[in-house]
Amino acid sequence: MRIKYLALIVLLLTFCAPMGAQPAKRMTKRQLVKENIKMAKELDSLRLILEEYEERLRMDDSLRGDMIELYNENEDKLGAGITPEEYSPEATDSLLNLWYVHRQNRYLHEGEEYNMDSIHFSSNVPDSVYIKRIERMNSYITVPYNDKVRDYIILYSEKMPTRMQHMLGLSYYYMPIFEETLSRYDMPQELKYMAIIESALNPLAVSRVGAKGMWQFMYNTARSYGLRINSFVDERLDPVKSADAAARYMKDAYKIFGDWNLAISSYNCGSGNVFKAIRRSGSREFWDIYEYLPRETRGYVPAFVGAMYAFNYYKEHGMTPSQVELPSHVDTFQIRKMLHFQQINEVVGVPVQTLRDLNPQYIHDIIPGDETYILRLPYKYTAAFIEHEDSVYTHKASELFNPTVIQNIKESRQAESSRIVHKVKSGEYLGRIAARYHVSVSQIKQWNHLRNNNLRVGQKLVIYKKGHAPVDAQKSSSGSQKTTASTGSQQTAATGTVYTVKQGDTLYDIAQKYPGVSAKNIMEANGLKNASIRPGMKLKIPSGK
Repeated sequence: MRIKYLALIVLLLTFCAPMGAQPAKRMTKRQLVKENIKMAKELDSLRLILEEYEERLRMDDSLRGDMIELYNENEDKLGAGITPEEYSPEATDSLLNLWYVHRQNRYLHEGEEYNMDSIHFSSNVPDSVYIKRIERMNSYITVPYNDKVRDYIILYSEKMPTRMQHMLGLSYYYMPIFEETLSRYDMPQELKYMAIIESALNPLAVSRVGAKGMWQFMYNTARSYGLRINSFVDERLDPVKSADAAARYMKDAYKIFGDWNLAISSYNCGSGNVFKAIRRSGSREFWDIYEYLPRETRGYVPAFVGAMYAFNYYKEHGMTPSQVELPSHVDTFQIRKMLHFQQINEVVGVPVQTLRDLNPQYIHDIIPGDETYILRLPYKYTAAFIEHEDSVYTHKASELFNPTVIQNIKESRQAESSRIVHKVKSGEYLGRIAARYHVSVSQIKQWNHLRNNNLRVGQKLVIYKKGHAPVDAQKSSSGSQKTTASTGSQQTAATGTVYTVKQGDTLYDIAQKYPGVSAKNIMEANGLKNASIRPGMKLKIPSGK
């Protein structure tokens, strides 16, 4: 790979060298301009190839670092590592899991490696075709076209095919929800594409500043628009409730600005920043205030157009929607009693993961029942749920809702609200990180199950501000894993230990917390087809051998 990378650099130098080496035949001004444009396009193409190889090298280096760390964790074996004859199934499985995780992460973050502020893409599709296609979309919202918009169109339609096809598959379930919501408020249907920009249609998405859900609401904004957030429920994760709140927010924003492009921008950076840009530019036109908007907001409207284009013309770019496991027909029930997903699963037969996918707002698999809440079930289970509803509520109720479980969930909310994920930067070490967050080195090591003080660039560390960690996080990695109740991120029920996936977790990391358990064991226990996991997912942990 590195040889190819160097070869490309040599190719670039070779390509540029003749420009000043020998006097070429005198050209006319028009010919020179044409030649310069041609060379600029070729250089741009080569630059993109270089960037792709650089990204592959970064991925390889990251994977290599994880493998070296796994190797170092086996220092007690011959040769200060794992000899070929001593590879255990767990070690082999861990290495395979690392490969799966890195491959999956590449797909999940496909397209994010590009710096859209500086990059300029090339495409075989001419501008005239893009312009005609945009006109045929007949958008109610004014859709601009320029070089920046073109770059985002190419990003969504050509540079992230795997991720786009996954979003297209999800859209069969989620887009009708958004369309119905926008119609209810008499708003442009095109606004549904904002969810693509915000979260890539991931209801469990969490931003680096704490915005959550498919529509990325911050805590205070969510509460001001009536979304419930408590120990058991976070309606920012509810696709229906959050879409309703987003529609009301956008309706208010349009009343303020009278322009959909400005209203869309305000969704990303707040109305205050948009007003500031208007004052500085002296204009209320989006492209006039573009340079005065925060950097992360400038690309928001171009990205919105790019996503809209890709969803309308994905077939022309050779993409097909991926198959996703979300039912086409869902029924809703009003729940007024405490109900656990495990009760529904064991009495009615609905898979727990299906319940989580359709009801992601219930963060501990529990519908609290102190108010009226909505439960969504696949249509094929509707009759069975109605028939057995009384027995569903009583099934294992004393076990699943014992006072200790409920109290620990409530106490864990305070700890989770103080939880952050720190990404290690070059030059950082544990002492420096601990001082920054006013915690101790030993606490960081306990929370992250670190065996030594070694860190690597890019490593993610869970930190609890002021040391407010849940009970299980305070336990030493060498301590007992036995518990009798839910403790924030893990619980022991009659069926075994259940672990709630946190931001930055991998199956390998989780397996390391349970002696005798491998990533492969966890995948088999939960029926996982690959190593892809997401924050909030509940995993059954089999007993160690």
